[in-house]
Formats: sequence, structure tokens, C-alpha cells
Amino acid sequence: MFKAFTLSVFSLVLSFLSLVSFAQEPANQDVAGQRFMPTISSHAMVVSQDPIATKIGLDILKEGGNAVDAAVAMGFAMAVSLPRAGNLGGGGFMLIWLQKEHKMLALDYREVAPGSISPQDFITKDHQVDRHKVTGSYLSAGVPGTVMGLTEAAQKYGSLPLKTLMEPAIELAENGMVVNQDLALSLLHMQAYLARSHASSAVFLHPDGRPYRQGELLRQKDLAQTLKAIAQKGADGFYHGPVAQRLARAMARFGGKVTAKDLAHYQAKWRTPVMAPYKGYHIYSMPPPSSGGITLIEMLQILSHFPLAKWGHNSAQSLHVMSEAMNLAYLDRNQYLADPDFISIPQKRLLSPKHADVLASKINISKHMPPQKIAMDNSVDEAPQTTHYSVLDKDGNAVSNTYTLNHAYGNGYVVPGLGFLLNNELDDFTIIPGQANMYGLRQGSANLIAPGKRPLSSMTPSIVLKNKQVFLVMGSPGGSRIINAVLQVMLNVIDYHLNLASSVAAPRIHSQAWPDSIQFEQGISPDTLAKLQSMGHKLVQGPAIGAVECILKQKSQSQFPHLEGAFDPRRGGYALGY
Repeated sequence: MFKAFTLSVFSLVLSFLSLVSFAQEPANQDVAGQRFMPTISSHAMVVSQDPIATKIGLDILKEGGNAVDAAVAMGFAMAVSLPRAGNLGGGGFMLIWLQKEHKMLALDYREVAPGSISPQDFITKDHQVDRHKVTGSYLSAGVPGTVMGLTEAAQKYGSLPLKTLMEPAIELAENGMVVNQDLALSLLHMQAYLARSHASSAVFLHPDGRPYRQGELLRQKDLAQTLKAIAQKGADGFYHGPVAQRLARAMARFGGKVTAKDLAHYQAKWRTPVMAPYKGYHIYSMPPPSSGGITLIEMLQILSHFPLAKWGHNSAQSLHVMSEAMNLAYLDRNQYLADPDFISIPQKRLLSPKHADVLASKINISKHMPPQKIAMDNSVDEAPQTTHYSVLDKDGNAVSNTYTLNHAYGNGYVVPGLGFLLNNELDDFTIIPGQANMYGLRQGSANLIAPGKRPLSSMTPSIVLKNKQVFLVMGSPGGSRIINAVLQVMLNVIDYHLNLASSVAAPRIHSQAWPDSIQFEQGISPDTLAKLQSMGHKLVQGPAIGAVECILKQKSQSQFPHLEGAFDPRRGGYALGY
């Protein structure tokens, strides 16, 4: 069905196109001037950061697969074609809408802490967090969840055999893909990081230590064998048998804590999505251990008290109130959210309109309230090298999926003989309450590391319904900035009535209580920035905020709906439909 020759030719074409279409997330990028026409179709749509995986997802839909089939095929393909974020060794969250059943599902396949882990494993003699251990060692890896999540989704809600869904990924790994500009720049940037490991060097660097360049063919033979084991035996091919044994041996040899028992006991979990009405729409997103859904809904409910549309898109008044709402919601996030299997979360109260009323009443519409006058807690963060993709099929089913290794290329270690990179998700836990992590964030005690616990996440895969039909499918990478990126694109569409291209490309801000500042992208008016400063805000110009991959579905005069797909120009991507 999917021939290696076809994929290799496609990747060669994309390597050329990447000269103008695909880019790394740059600092201080002027996104205000970037506009692009969204892809338009009538039947189905796929949008992702990775062009090869996007084509694979669309091909699956054309072959009769549903949205879940396409999402699973894309997830495995990105483990090959987008190694810095796509993965077998990480984890994530998937939101699924089943149109016929009118049912929304949330699949948590987040990594978990090994059974023998302790905060003391990462604390130095002078009571500081050992940053190398918690980010750049085998010890930093949690039990991977991606394989269980993707196979679980395929088994329960897919329509095609797992072998069919994994065939494109296996062919990419075994026969090779042409390195495009995006991957070449990423490997060059991370050359020293990957060179620490012989196994990683063997995959991503030439024998002389030089990273693969644009136009060269990258083959990943060991990864192909691991993918074949999964295709043949499903999740058991990864969590039991030779693959699990080899991973456990590598952990024992190199100082990690994940054991064969940890792998055998791992389970993906179906959870109840969080939902709230907003101006005639129904917003669905991920529940804890993702903080994204609750925080997003809190901000929307707070902002519903203010006339954003009247004030104008990205006006000083709108941005001021938005940043204050961000701070209030993030303070709740920091104090209350963690793994719900370990911590009692007051979810009903946090999502209630009454709670939003109280928070909205705290906002002074003309003056910034410093967070230390509201609360003193803080939270965790993820690295920005996550990836998101959105799928909508011809029957109205949708998938919004975000997954990650945490940092780019995770902890940098490819498991010898297995070909996949390990995550460093244990950095998302609190190690010492109140001590800043590598992002300057002080973590809350609810998220303390513990055996079998899932670290708090900012991933926010979301689906918006209107009249029980999909309206928006969206999500983003970007660490703690994910939630605010999703919020602003959602507001741009619903409140400000911008078209999809403008909604995704418009300049964004980010505020999370600590540090007490507004991070902003280029493109916001200098007069607006001056007005915000006069209101008491500290402003910091920063890198691009997120990379939203979005599908919009609207009614049309024809018998088919009008679908639009837009990828974020901040990081590049691909939208395909038919």
C-alpha cells in the first residue's frame, strides 16, 4: 500500500521545499507580517509540524481509515521523521471525538516515574537539584507511554490493522528518508548533545562526528526492528519480551531506574475530558495530569466577563486583562494540579463559573496586580520541543494529539540496539518544593516526584464543538506557553472573528505569574506596549510562543462542509486535505 520508493521521493521533494517552507522556532521572529492561505478541503484534513507524517495521515484517510487510524500512523511515523519530538520513548495525550456516538474521549499516555525513584536521586550534598541528572542522564527517563497510547487507541477505535498503520513508519526507518532542512538544522544544533552517546551518534551522526546534512539519506535500522516488533505483537512487543528486556538492561547499565517490571505494569488511562460552554461553543480539553484543560477553561471563563471584541484584538486593554487572567489561572494550576491518582484535585470548583466570577472580580482593568499579592506558589514546565497534530475525517471524527520527549531529543540517549530516544520527563516533577527549575519556575508540592506517578504537563490538545459538530481541532507545542498559545488562537476565532490564517499567525503574549512579566512576540504595536508598561507590567520580548496546528470546520452551501487547515508559521508544518 505504501511503498518505500514513494516515501523517499516525497521526502526528497520536501527537502527542497523546506528551503522556503520549514524552519526552526527562531527567537524574536516577526510573525505579525507573516500571512498564509490555509489549506481548504471538503472531506478530510490533516495538519502537523512534520510534512512526511502529514502525507502519511492523509493517505490513511484516503485508504478508508478513520481519524484515529491516521493519528496512530502519524504518531509512529514521527518517531522516525521528527526524532526531536516524535517518539516511541516518550508520552502524551490524545483527545478523540466520535461523531456517530457524540462522544469525546481523553487518552492519557503520559510517562510515569519508575517504581524505585526518589527525590534524593536528584539532590546534591548541598541540597540543590542536580540539573544533569534530572535532564541529561538515563536517570531522567520515565516509563515511556507512547507505544501503549497509540496501540490502545488503534485497538479500541481504529478501523485498520495495526500492521497497516505502522507500515509507513517501518519503511521510513528501514529504507531511509532524505533529511530536510528542518531536521538538518536541528541535528546541527544538538550535535554535541547527541555525541555524548555512542548509540545516539551511530544513528544521527556520521562516523567522523558530523551530523546528517540536508539531502542525505538517513536510515534507522534498529528503530525499524523495534517498530516491527510492535507491529507484530502490539504493545506487548514493546513492554514485554526482547525490547523490554533490552531497555531494562540498558537502564541498569547506564544508571536509569526503569525496570522490566515498570514496563510490564505500564497502562495508558482513559480519563473524562474537561468541558465548559463558551459563547455558544463547547470547549473540550485534557484533564489532569495535563494542566492544559482546566487552566484553559478557567481563563476563558474569566475572560467572558470582559468585552474583548469591543476593546479590539491585541489592544492594550485586551492584552492587560488577558495577562491578568493568565496569572490567576496559572496560580491555581501551580497550587492544585498534579496526577489525579495521587492528589485530590478540586476540579469541580476550579471549573465552576462561580470560581471564575471570583477570579474575574480580582482584576483591576487599569492596573497590574503583582502575583506575590495573590499567592506565592509556582509550578513546573516542559521544554518547547513537543509536537502536536490534528486530524478530521470525512465522517466528522476528530483527533487532537500532543506528545513529547520533553526536551529536544529527550535526554539525548538512544537505547542501544533499539534505535529510539529516551525522554527526560522526570524534570517535569517537583524535586525540591520552592526551588526554581531550569526555567526559573518554582515548583509546587502537589507535583512532588513519587514512584508510579505521572508528572504534571502543559499539553493542551483541544476540540471545540458547535451544535454537536466539530468546529475546531487544535493544540500546540511550547512548554508552559502551550496553554496560552491555544487560548489566543481560540479567542482569535471565536471572539475576534479573525480568519484561520490570521488567528494562527497573529502575535501572542505569555504570562504565567512567575516570573512576573509579560513575554511578547514582535508585531505588537509599540504604543500598545507602552500602555501596558504604564499599567505596571514588565515586558520581555521573547521567542515565538507555541506552534498551533489547527483545523476549522464550517458549514457551506454545498453538501460538503468547508474545512480549513492551518499550520503555524513560527515553526513550519504541513496541512493536507481532500
